Amino acid sequence: MEKFRISKERAFELLAKYGSPLYVYSEELIRKRCREMKGLLSRENFRVNYSAKANTNLEILKIIRDEGLYIDAMSPGELIIEEKAGFKPEEILYVSNNLSPEEMQFVIEKGILLSVDSLSQLELYGQFNPGGRVVVRFNTGIGAGHHQKVNTGGKKTKFAIQAEFIPQVKEILAKYRLRLAGINQHIGSLFLGVESYLASARRLFQLAKEFPGLDFVDLGGGFGIPYHPEEKRLDLVQLGQELEKAFEEFLAEYDNPDLILMVEPGRYIVAEAGNLLGKVYSVKENYGVKYIGTDLGFNVLMRPILYDSYHEVQVLKNPASKETSNKRERVNIVGNICESGDILAENRDLPLIEEGDIVAVMDVGAYGFVMSSNYNCRLRPAEVLIDAGGQDRLIRKRESYEDLLRHFPGL
Repeated sequence: MEKFRISKERAFELLAKYGSPLYVYSEELIRKRCREMKGLLSRENFRVNYSAKANTNLEILKIIRDEGLYIDAMSPGELIIEEKAGFKPEEILYVSNNLSPEEMQFVIEKGILLSVDSLSQLELYGQFNPGGRVVVRFNTGIGAGHHQKVNTGGKKTKFAIQAEFIPQVKEILAKYRLRLAGINQHIGSLFLGVESYLASARRLFQLAKEFPGLDFVDLGGGFGIPYHPEEKRLDLVQLGQELEKAFEEFLAEYDNPDLILMVEPGRYIVAEAGNLLGKVYSVKENYGVKYIGTDLGFNVLMRPILYDSYHEVQVLKNPASKETSNKRERVNIVGNICESGDILAENRDLPLIEEGDIVAVMDVGAYGFVMSSNYNCRLRPAEVLIDAGGQDRLIRKRESYEDLLRHFPGL
C-alpha cells in the first residue's frame, strides 16, 4: 500500500455514520511507515523519534509507540498527550523553541531531556538545572523544504545556533556544569532527494567532533512524501546506504563507538495514511470559472492556503446520481469559509462533479487535523481509524456548538 485510498462505497458509509467533514486514517499504513523508517539503518545504535507535531491523535500515538518508535514533544500539551499514550520520560525528547521560564521549568520537573536552540535559552537552562543533561540544536548552514515557511536551516531561519558560536556554547556548559547529551539539527520539511540531508548529516558529524562523550547525534526529520502524482518517492534504500557510510566514517574518528544516531520523521509516518472526506453542496460558474463548493474550508485543512500546498483530490460519485458520462472539466474546489483564499484545489482537471458527491482529499495524515481551527466558528471534524482488521473506529469526536461556548466565563 503506497497511499491510503477509500472506496466510494466506504466513503458514503463513513459519512453517513460519522458526519462530514471527516478525517480517516489507515492503521495498516501507519505501521508500515514506522517499520520502513526503523529499517533505514540496520544497527542497534539507530533510533527513530516520531515528530508528534505532524499528528497528535492519542490513538495514533499509541500505534506509533507500539511499533517501537520514541517521540519528540514541542509543547507542554504535546508532552501531556504523549505521556497519556504511554511514552516514558526517557522515550521523549523535548525539542524547544523560545520557551518561557515556566515552560522550561515544567519540562525539567518532569525529567524530560530538553533541546535548546539559542545561547540565551542554554543559559536559562543552566540557571534552572545546573549539573543537568541537555541537548543543543545547531544550524549547519544547510536548509531544505517545500516552502520557505518550513525551511528550518540555513541563513534565513529563526532556529538553532550557528557553528561559529561553539566556543560560547562550551563556555555556558562549563559555567553550569552541564553535560551535553546530544546535538541535533533540522534542515526543513519535505525533501524527496537525499543530497541535502546527507550533506547536512556530514556537517553535523563534523561538528560533533567538537564535543567528546556525546550519547547521540540527532539528524532531524523532513522526510518527504510524493503529494503530486508525478513525484518520485524518497529513496530510503539509497539514503540508508549513504547515511550508514557517513556514520561509520564518523564513528571511526569519534570516542564513543556506541553513540546513537537518531532521526525525527513526522510527516513520513502519517501523511499518506490520512484521507479527508467532504460533501459537495454547490456547483456554480463565475466569469468563466467553475467552482465546486464543499464543507472543506481551510479551518479543516490549512495547508493549501498556508503553503500553497497540493493535495490530490478524488471525486466519489453519489450512488443516486444519474450522471454516467466520462466528461471531465477544469474546476476550483472551494470551502465554506468567508475568504477568497479558501481554495482547496485550484484549476484541477476532474471528472464531472455534482451536488451530493464526495470529495476525498489525499495525504492529509500530517499537518491536517492538528492545524485545524474554529475560524468562522466552524466545528472541527471527527477522526476515524480503519484498524488492521478493516473495522472503523471513532478516535476523536466531532466538536459540538457547546464546545464553542465551553471557555466563556459565566455561561
